[in-house]
Amino acid sequence: MQRLATACEAIAATTKKLLKTGTVADYLKSRTTDEAAVSAVFFSGRPFPVWEETTLQVGGRALWQIVTELTGKNDSDLTAAYRRLGDLGAVAGDLLPERPGLGLNVLEVAAAFRQIAAARGPAPKAALVKDLLTRSAPLEAKYIVKIITGDLRIGLKESLVEEAIARAYGAVLTDVQRANMLLGDIGETVRLASEGRLAQAHMRMFHPLGFMLASPIESTEEGLSYFAEAAVEDKYDGIRAQAHVADGEVRFFSRTRDEITESFPELPDTLAGLPQDAILDGEIVAWEYGAERARPFSVLQQRLGRKKVSDKMLRETPVAFLIFDVLYAQGELVIDRPLRERAQILDELLSPESLNRRAARRKIGAQATLAFEKPEDLTPAHTIRAPVFRAASPGELEDLFAAAQDRGNEGLMIKDLNSPYTPGKRGKSWLKMKRELATLDVVVTAVEYGHGKRIGVLSDYTFAVWDKDASTNEARLVNIGKAYSGLTDAEIAEMTKWFLGHTLEDQGFRRVVEPKIVLEVAFNNMMRSDRHESGYALRFPRIVRLRPDKLPEEADTIERAREIYDQQLDQ
Repeated sequence: MQRLATACEAIAATTKKLLKTGTVADYLKSRTTDEAAVSAVFFSGRPFPVWEETTLQVGGRALWQIVTELTGKNDSDLTAAYRRLGDLGAVAGDLLPERPGLGLNVLEVAAAFRQIAAARGPAPKAALVKDLLTRSAPLEAKYIVKIITGDLRIGLKESLVEEAIARAYGAVLTDVQRANMLLGDIGETVRLASEGRLAQAHMRMFHPLGFMLASPIESTEEGLSYFAEAAVEDKYDGIRAQAHVADGEVRFFSRTRDEITESFPELPDTLAGLPQDAILDGEIVAWEYGAERARPFSVLQQRLGRKKVSDKMLRETPVAFLIFDVLYAQGELVIDRPLRERAQILDELLSPESLNRRAARRKIGAQATLAFEKPEDLTPAHTIRAPVFRAASPGELEDLFAAAQDRGNEGLMIKDLNSPYTPGKRGKSWLKMKRELATLDVVVTAVEYGHGKRIGVLSDYTFAVWDKDASTNEARLVNIGKAYSGLTDAEIAEMTKWFLGHTLEDQGFRRVVEPKIVLEVAFNNMMRSDRHESGYALRFPRIVRLRPDKLPEEADTIERAREIYDQQLDQ
């Protein structure tokens, strides 16, 4: 572990991509295959491979207390060190005492992580973490804490680890990237690369792939300016979901790659009859039966995060899964094929002829829908092939936009028919157009206690956007505003519990918290301001909704804020 930590220090000390990948490659080549496999996962900033559902579940506050005990410092000393160094791992490395005989190897750390994940309850977990850090040298502890918090902060993306694997074992980079995508396990990718067997990687079902993302546009003219042939769909106000179907089993995953099947127990049966394994991309929406249309997100929100859904909720808040793409079918990954081909595959996959005898085709409004029979005591569930339209002019696109809003949907998705599916990437192949008050997806960085009836809860949220350094491709969060309205009392109470358990720095009335909660905020306009580190301030900001379906890394950037500001000047 000392050698890995030393390599991390060298990686953090340079901004040069080739030096970073070279350092990782040299390290991997010097280790046994088992050590290299575990180390590759650690270099990616995770304790476990992506495909696993295993988590450590060690809160920031608990980790803070453990570091406080082991360093022998008081809370104010730790706070001062945190302000100086910027993260708890660096604080541990700086303040923990050097003692002879300390040190672990990466396999011992990996085994300890497994024990922590298996432990039940905060006290047993804390005891195991404390034992792990007690046996670690200070530099090792620094990076163990960073891996536990999921915040390595050395400018090393998983894509660079993939490049290092190719460099270390003389493999073709695209082969490494594809194997890692199929397996969701960069450690297993190391094993295959070291043995020259990358071509033997097969799709690991129930491991969610990254979602292709869309770029916002402002006008119908812009919507037809990037490509000649477009497929046009409604933009639904739900949550993006990936459905994995294999051997009659169906599981759903969110954009954060968390499994959400338990929140929507009526949906798996609607896809269980597919004649072949498949991975489908779509949107889960609250569904209004009779009117046969999507309902607002606020209705769907009642279903999110629930491990048990009552029959009453199933009846009162039914859902549908609108499918618009296919990533895996016919025994192969199809993301490299153009959208027009994937659409044909999807149409064949969801055709009545391809489904079992329970499937029946019926028309719902203007939408062709696959409906599957459910037990009579529960509300039926829909699996819908999202309708696709064409537009050859801004006028036609404007008509489709108006029709989508008349149906209660957010706007339009405009997609290049010749585009491949690029997991985790945002470009100009998929575009989204919606007209509303300006909004940003932001990350909560600090919280404060409210006033009046909210004096006992954390209801005032300071939030930030990402500021990316073009030369190093590293990003940091910069505050851009503060809001206290928009959430319900129940949501504020729930979030107060979360923030209390994930506090990094207790300043009395104010708490610096782990930057993991994403909000969508609306505002009237944006102003230049030196009050926030971003250089901007939002006028009349209010919280539109919590975004548990988004990772912090997916929040908006300062460039997006700048675009909104510049657009205001042009109006």
